Amino acid sequence: MTVTPITPAPLHAPVIDWFAVHARDLPWRRPEAGPWGVMVSEFMLQQTPVSRVLPVYEQWLARWPRPADLAAEPPGEAVRAWGRLGYPRRALRLHAAASAITERHGGEVPDDHAKLLALPGVGEYTAAAVASFAYGQRHAVLDTNVRRVFARAVGGTQYPPNATTAAERRLARALLPEEEAVAARWAAATMELGALVCTARTPSCTRCPIAAECAWLAAGSPAHDGPPRRGQTYAGTDRQVRGKLLAVLREAVAPVPQAALDAVWDEPVQRARALDGLVADGLVEPLAGGMYRLPLT
Repeated sequence: MTVTPITPAPLHAPVIDWFAVHARDLPWRRPEAGPWGVMVSEFMLQQTPVSRVLPVYEQWLARWPRPADLAAEPPGEAVRAWGRLGYPRRALRLHAAASAITERHGGEVPDDHAKLLALPGVGEYTAAAVASFAYGQRHAVLDTNVRRVFARAVGGTQYPPNATTAAERRLARALLPEEEAVAARWAAATMELGALVCTARTPSCTRCPIAAECAWLAAGSPAHDGPPRRGQTYAGTDRQVRGKLLAVLREAVAPVPQAALDAVWDEPVQRARALDGLVADGLVEPLAGGMYRLPLT
């Protein structure tokens, strides 16, 4: 990513002021959500739109308002409650994080970035997001939306690289306001700007608070000329088969026989591969006699 000389100050106030007016009222942004609510939302929102997350998030927090509440139940219940959010390994990771929080931190989500990063299933992005959004700390929070805003506004390119680069991390740190509270607000504001205005396919540049500062607009909005963007397919993939198999197990109150799983997909090789993958990922537990259930341990 080619980066123009950085002058972050002119970007901060317009974006933060825009956020004050246009931020969506999302439950994990409310004070009552607390750090646990923020963490749950961050796990759920990975590769999943807000509209799909909202009902599952509300049900999850109603059932498990504290990490210890989730940790007290089998991991299979987390997979069951995850529903059709997709990428269900996130449910297992969130359960593991809740267990670690309960065991190591007295049931409270830690406010230290290094301790967050040490939790199971918590990577660089999630640790920074929780520290920033839950505790108002100064961290570079780089999700897809933020990366796209920075690629356009500063880098002058339509899209960021397919994978986060060291150059992007340096840029994000260079753009951070110095004051902690302002930096945390900036992190949330740039994310919202990417989600609502600087969108992937149809950016609303006329509504952008930093259009006058945008390097991509100034260059004439050049089309992407890097590696092809990765498209997401679902129909006919192993992901679809995995989802159908898990749906049977989520709806069952007792272990289910192999025949019940065989009924959801006609192609036996792909079906077996998907089931083997679910077992290997710890999402499904095989039992004697060809029976299967969601994991209890």
